[in-house]
Amino acid sequence: MTAAAQAAPAGDLTLAELRVRLAPSIADAAIFDGWTDAAMVAAAQDAGVDPQVALLAFRRSPQGGGAMGMITAWVEAIDAAMAVELPAEALKGLPIRERIRRLVQFRLDALVGREEALRRALAIMAMPQNARASLKLGWNSADAMWHLAGDTATDYNHYTKRMTLGAVYASTLAVFAQDESEGHAETRSFLDRRIENVMQFEKAKGRLLRSRADSFSPVRLLGRLRYPAR
Repeated sequence: MTAAAQAAPAGDLTLAELRVRLAPSIADAAIFDGWTDAAMVAAAQDAGVDPQVALLAFRRSPQGGGAMGMITAWVEAIDAAMAVELPAEALKGLPIRERIRRLVQFRLDALVGREEALRRALAIMAMPQNARASLKLGWNSADAMWHLAGDTATDYNHYTKRMTLGAVYASTLAVFAQDESEGHAETRSFLDRRIENVMQFEKAKGRLLRSRADSFSPVRLLGRLRYPAR
């Protein structure tokens, strides 16, 4: 959702935009009602939206309504807020590890006070029938973070970076959901360690690729002999 859509009256939104607009309030209601139609109706009423319109919006979602439709909208709402609050231009001058740390931390801060909704969401996402949708959600969020961090890789690094960050984010969410330390200090420490591990992995991968590129290759040599450079 764009910044303009976030500020627009609910009546002017598309059904997709309405889902994202209502999602944070649904998460608040899910603390007590779970990810149910009751939570959706409560959120719609608080926002001054006709509950029947809200129900229609989620039933028209790609997930076909239900809990995963609401959870997907919640994740998309966090993605949208992250893009508004931490655009690529605002992160450009920072080291890459700090860009990633700030992006993940922003997402965690959006969950503060909604830990029970998160725990319920993670349990639903872990169900076998939701595995594919959950993996797609994680990939999309990792892709959004790398995009804002300024990543422009188009080769296999594009995929490995997103898989790695997706794993870091998923494990950090699991820690956050159970963290009772002051200011979620344990989660912050865990996140810092995981990001350090990722940076070390990227450095090692870079050295390995460079060594392979510099190593002697009979096949490459034969190719040059047959088709000399022009």
